[in-house]
Amino acid sequence: MSAHFRFDNSYATLPAAFFARVTPAVVPAPRLIKLNRALAAELQLDPDRLDGPEGALIFSGQKLPDGAEPIAMAYAGHQFGQFVPQLGDGRAILLGELIDRHGQRRDIQLKGSGRTPFSRSGDGRAALGPVLREYIVSEAMAALGIPTTRALAAVLTGDTVIREALLPGAVLTRVASSHIRVGTFQYFAARGDHDAVKALADHVIERHYPSIANAENKYLALLDEVVTRQAELIPRWLLVGFIHGVMNTDNTSIAGETIDYGPCAFMDAYHPGTVFSSIDQMGRYAFGNQPQIALWNLARLAECLVPLLAPQQDQAIAEAQSVLGRFSARFNAAYDAGLRRKLGLFTERGEDKALIQDLLALMATHQADFTLTFRALCADAADPDLDTTSAQFLDRGAYRAWAARWRARLALEPEHAATRPAAMRAVNPAFIPRNHRVQAVIDAGLEGDFAPFEELLTVLAHPFDDQPQFARYAEPPLAHERVLQTFCGT
Repeated sequence: MSAHFRFDNSYATLPAAFFARVTPAVVPAPRLIKLNRALAAELQLDPDRLDGPEGALIFSGQKLPDGAEPIAMAYAGHQFGQFVPQLGDGRAILLGELIDRHGQRRDIQLKGSGRTPFSRSGDGRAALGPVLREYIVSEAMAALGIPTTRALAAVLTGDTVIREALLPGAVLTRVASSHIRVGTFQYFAARGDHDAVKALADHVIERHYPSIANAENKYLALLDEVVTRQAELIPRWLLVGFIHGVMNTDNTSIAGETIDYGPCAFMDAYHPGTVFSSIDQMGRYAFGNQPQIALWNLARLAECLVPLLAPQQDQAIAEAQSVLGRFSARFNAAYDAGLRRKLGLFTERGEDKALIQDLLALMATHQADFTLTFRALCADAADPDLDTTSAQFLDRGAYRAWAARWRARLALEPEHAATRPAAMRAVNPAFIPRNHRVQAVIDAGLEGDFAPFEELLTVLAHPFDDQPQFARYAEPPLAHERVLQTFCGT
């Protein structure tokens, strides 16, 4: 392995309209906060060489590795339902693409590395807080087994950025299967540039979905693949209580990864109407709205692809609608199966949906903690005399009535009861990046103390283990610790 990046850049070979060539901003005193050593090794890089001054220079954009072709990608997007024809990477620079040790192509992107032609009125920089938040949450999502972009490094720049106050500047190095979004297609479709839409679709097929290259209608197959990825991704969010916070089309990955951790959050007390994002005033992207928003975003992708789907527009629209119509069934199948697993049900029976929905309704009514409720059920499943879960409910009697139904349903399972708790613990995390813990890490980092950041990453790397020495990280916030709003990282 080498500290040098073995770049094999494909996006930079597309026509000039797809991106702008840029140079990262000069910063005065880059200092490495954190290198993700395991991810570096996965990318066939040398962690020992990068975990120090050389890494600080590379991951702040001060030293471009051989073969890097820094570009800012062009894209558009619907933001809270309103179409913006030009967005693009306003504070992110794609250095290039690597092939990892599994043979997978991965983007290496600097986020917060200065102005680009797409910055509009922004400074192109990132403050330390959003960099730490994205590092923590993206790595937590990876440990939870949810498709996501990854964090390779975080660097202090030595300068300050102006937000609500003067804040330390920082750069996050993000790794993704690609940074192509629904909004990338919208950028060209809105301009009537069908050749560019076709070139982009061909690139996505070659890069992400090569198995459909010879399909009878490969563009329709592409839409179906993206619909499938999103129908599988969103249930995984819901099953751990994750709220993206800003599900715009420019934040919807064609590769089916969770991308752009701005005002994201994990729920404490369960309620489908939960919103944390300070910019989501109308609750468009509330927890329970995420499936329908994903489908809405996919419909915008379908609109872009219509000219490629069939010679006649009516036929193309009908074909697209048929594919979009498969989303709900795929989503529901994945979500329902995930919820059954969380309850220790590994077969399917007709009464399961009502049993599950009744629990969720109780949790919403009685302010039960989402993560702790499902984790407590793992213990209760092991012993019919245990009743630890009822402590999560304001009305324990209402929960116990439901629990009697649950235990009767468990008795119908063919799996041996002794194996059930371990299977449940494997899908019900004990640890999530709770908002108050993330905020505490950010507050400490702003004072120059990154020990809490390191400790939280250690805990979240093993979310399904009990880790009794870190039990406090599983606890919900006290009243004075609650973080009710999260903020975009711009």
